[in-house]
Amino acid sequence: MRIIFAGTPEFARVALAELHNAGFDIALVLTQPDRPAGRGMKLQASAVKQFALDHQIALAQPRSLRLDGKYPDDAAAARAAIQAAVDAGAEAMVVAAYGLILPQWALDAPRLGCFNIHASLLPRWRGAAPIHRAIQAGDPETGVTIMQMDVGLDTGDMLLVEKFPIEALDTTATLHDKLAPLGGRLMVAALKLAASGGLRPVPQPGEGVSYAHKIEKAEAAVAWTQPVAAIERHIRAMNPFPGATAQFGSDTIKLWSSEIDSCSRPSDMGCGTILSANADGVRVACLDGVLTLTELQRAGGKRLPAADFLRGFALQAGQSFELPRL
Repeated sequence: MRIIFAGTPEFARVALAELHNAGFDIALVLTQPDRPAGRGMKLQASAVKQFALDHQIALAQPRSLRLDGKYPDDAAAARAAIQAAVDAGAEAMVVAAYGLILPQWALDAPRLGCFNIHASLLPRWRGAAPIHRAIQAGDPETGVTIMQMDVGLDTGDMLLVEKFPIEALDTTATLHDKLAPLGGRLMVAALKLAASGGLRPVPQPGEGVSYAHKIEKAEAAVAWTQPVAAIERHIRAMNPFPGATAQFGSDTIKLWSSEIDSCSRPSDMGCGTILSANADGVRVACLDGVLTLTELQRAGGKRLPAADFLRGFALQAGQSFELPRL
C-alpha cells in the first residue's frame, strides 16, 4: 500500500519506522518546519524529518496546510504540499503527533482517508497531551486508539484499540516509550485490514469525553497545598517536559522523582516545609501527607540523586519551598 505519513516528534518517528519496516510504500512525509532548540537555539530537524532524510523519502515541511494561512508564504507552501500529496497517489495518510490541523482537502485526498494514532483510550483525553494528563489524573490504564480522522478534534470513528496499564512509577517519558511502538504496530495492522476491507469503524461514545490540553511551562510549579498523591503524580507527569519545579528563594529547583512517605504530616508544619534533608531524600509537608524528593536539579546543573544534590545545595529542616501564586 502506498501511503503519506504526517508526524513530527519521536512518538511519530517510531510509527514511521514500523511502517517502513513492514514494507509500506511511503511516498511522502509531512513534518513541521525545523525549530530552534538547545542552549544555542540552533534550528533542529524533527525526528520524523531525520528519518525521512536517512531513508531518502520525499519530504515537505509547510508551516500550515491552510490556503488562507497567517503568513504570506503559508499559502504557497500549502499549495505545494497539496500538489505533492496529489502527485504521491497514496491510498491512505497516516497521522501521528503531527501538530497541524488537517483541512478537508487533506482528509479527502487519499482513497481510504486519514488514519490517526492517538495515545489514549478515546474518547478520554482527546487533544495534545494525552500521556501527561492520564498520569496526572491517576488513570489506572491508557492505551492506543487508531482512529479514522474527521474534521473534529480526535472525534473520528475508532478502528482499533488496545489497552495498556499505567504502572506506579511510570513517567510521561517511560509511558511514551511503551505506547510509541504499540501505536506503530496497531497502525500496521489497521492498514492491512483497510487494504482487505476488514476494518469495522465504531463511533466514539458520547460519554466519558475529556480533553488533554497542551502542557504549558506555567503548569510546572508544584502546589504544596495539594494532596501528596496528586503532587507525586504531577512530578511524574511533568517528566521529561517541562519538569516539575519548586521555588526556594531565588532558586528554581526541578523535581524529577519522588516517593510518598508513610509518615503523616506534623500538624504544626505548613505545606511546603522541609521536614528533613539527607541521603534518603528531601521530605516535604503537603496537604495530607509527606513527600520525599529523591531526584532534583538546580538551574544549570544536572539531575542528581538527593544525596549528591544536597552536597552542592544546602536544604535544611525548617526551611520552606514557596507556595506558587494562584
